[in-house]
Amino acid sequence: MFGKKETTFDASLEQVGTIIGQGAVLDGPLTTKDSTRIDGTVKGNVTISGALIVGQEAKIVGTVSAQNVYIAGEVNGNISAPQGKIEISDTGKVYGDVTCKGIIIDENAVFAGKCDMTGLDKTSADIAKERAAADKAASAESSAADNAGADTSDKKDGDKHDKKGKNK
Repeated sequence: MFGKKETTFDASLEQVGTIIGQGAVLDGPLTTKDSTRIDGTVKGNVTISGALIVGQEAKIVGTVSAQNVYIAGEVNGNISAPQGKIEISDTGKVYGDVTCKGIIIDENAVFAGKCDMTGLDKTSADIAKERAAADKAASAESSAADNAGADTSDKKDGDKHDKKGKNK
């Protein structure tokens, strides 16, 4: 029941066009138009038009922007995927704020920051308030129907008794 859940983002399905290999250090910004896998270190902002895969040994120090982000390594900086998903695996560490449409944080992952969910027309609080109002209205209607039935039965019993309460 509480066992390890399978990852929903399959990194192997992404067509990776750019790879920063393990041991490589990139000092400065990285911008690519295709999906990218980073296994080395990037010290600078990362802007990817496709998906970003941060390998287990990878480290990014800077702001990250991509369609979808899968993190098994470490990111020190804010992450933005406003139309996509961010997934932090059990070995992943994120120190910064994230903006995304969906987020998955595995057990044992580290996330120190705040999350801003995009693409939501209504908040869960608004939905809960609407449900509570609907339940209250339904309850009031049900209660009114029950009371109407009770009044009817009292009148029938009242017909059997005279004004002094004696049976007719």
